[in-house]
This record gives sequence, C-alpha cells and structure tokens, in this order.
Amino acid sequence: MHIYNLRRQKPVMVSMPTNPSRVVVTDGFHITQPIELRYRQQTTYFDVVCAIDNDVLVGGLIFMLMFFAMGATSGVFVLQLFSMLPVIYILFLYYIKRKAFIQIRPA
Repeated sequence: MHIYNLRRQKPVMVSMPTNPSRVVVTDGFHITQPIELRYRQQTTYFDVVCAIDNDVLVGGLIFMLMFFAMGATSGVFVLQLFSMLPVIYILFLYYIKRKAFIQIRPA
C-alpha cells in the first residue's frame, strides 16, 4: 500500500504493477470504495474530484440568498425554510453519502 499526497493542479505519477489495479482515495474522513482500474495505455490520467464543486456552491449560495430575501421581505416563513435546502444537501453529501463525496474520474 502506498500513500501519495495530492497537490492542486500538480500531477502525481503512480506506477501500477498489475493491470487491473485497485485504487482507494481518502481525505482522512471520506473514503472511496475500491475502484478497479483497467487501462490499455502506458500512461492513463485520472482526476480526483469532490461531489460539491464550485458550480454547486455558487448555485446553492444564489438559491439561499434568493429564497431568504423573498422570505424576509414577504414574511412567508416557508420561503426562509427553503433557503436552508442547499445547506442540508451539502451536509447530506458530506456526512451521509461519504463514499460518494470524493470521486475518481477519467481525465
């Protein structure tokens, strides 16, 4: 078993002695299920990504601000409750669906 530190925008060269190989990615709290990698080329590239990317965060922030502003100006409490949905969704992904939080995708 080998541990490699991932740096942002820096590739990590990993030699795989067997084809197929099994890879597990973790950040200390989240851990992916073992993924069996089958590859045909000498060099294959993969991206390690998070389920909550920048677009999801920006969309959730806009959703929260929009519904909170509508609820605060209209006095409708249900709209203020809807503004909490992005936070609940992010917490659900972070704590409940821990195995899907970090993902390995072909580059």
